Amino acid sequence: MGYTVAIAGATGAVGVEMIKVLEAHKFPIDELRLLASPRSAGKTMRYDGREITVQVLDEDSFTGVDYALFSAGSGITKQFAGACVKAGAVLIDNSSAFRMDDNVPLVVPEVNPDDAFGHQGIIANPNCTTIIMLTVLNPLHRAWGLQRIHAATYQAASGAGQAAMDELAEGTRAYLDGKPFTPQVLPYPYAFNMFAHNSPWMDDEGYCEEELKMRNESRKMLHDDALRVHSTCIRVPVLRTHAEALNVSFRDAPSLKQAYALLADAPGVRVHEDRAANRWPMPTDVSGGEEVVVGRIRVDPTLDNTLDMWVVGDQLLKGAALNAVQIAELLAAQQ
Repeated sequence: MGYTVAIAGATGAVGVEMIKVLEAHKFPIDELRLLASPRSAGKTMRYDGREITVQVLDEDSFTGVDYALFSAGSGITKQFAGACVKAGAVLIDNSSAFRMDDNVPLVVPEVNPDDAFGHQGIIANPNCTTIIMLTVLNPLHRAWGLQRIHAATYQAASGAGQAAMDELAEGTRAYLDGKPFTPQVLPYPYAFNMFAHNSPWMDDEGYCEEELKMRNESRKMLHDDALRVHSTCIRVPVLRTHAEALNVSFRDAPSLKQAYALLADAPGVRVHEDRAANRWPMPTDVSGGEEVVVGRIRVDPTLDNTLDMWVVGDQLLKGAALNAVQIAELLAAQQ
């Protein structure tokens, strides 16, 4: 059985990866519709050995569509969600538009797959940092019960889209050539620099939207409003792979040996480290890969029942495009 699949935002960084993942996973497709803004209409993109012409996204784009993968921003999702659901398509959205809506499941297939089947036409992808974090932490949560997460994130340019990736490359080139460069996409020069995540500041406590997403989304997905999550999110000059330093406390005492065993067997996770060589997961190890990679797993001697770990995942893949396709695969497998 083949499906009709639409990608809204097909020419963006995540949309391009969605096309690649659908092809690599051999998702059963009879028709693939590539949708974007009028300025991208008429372009062609390659899928499964053929060229597909990009169409303008409009209210009539979803007739006959089974799955609509959206990565066009929350405003576009909200604008077209009604038409998409009315046409009978399942909307799988990568934006923040519906993540915290009580009627919309927020799903990572390795974490809470059953939630997907309670959808009312829309399923949300969590934020990229939350996906990467919970893919690793969920098997440990099942064993010992998460109580507290302290995360420091080191986030790549890809999280701000293709334009930010281009700006990082152009700014780096200008820096090395000794030429002036004024950023247009991100608020500060990106080359050889780091700064606080550029999402809006949400309250007087000093937290940005990205940091609060990690808390709120984790609580929703794990069905635990008491879960304590604290994060500090930083932009670093890496093209497309996010890294996270996690300090995690559990209800029951964890076993370091068992933690390694659980993570070695966890779907979508790979343990990668070489202590003798001081070799741990790096963005260059993970870029373009589907697994979330973890290392430097160790006991925190300053807090009871607490482990530290270093986690790296491709923001465009597991943090976005791959997770959306996996949700579609999850639903299709039940039909």
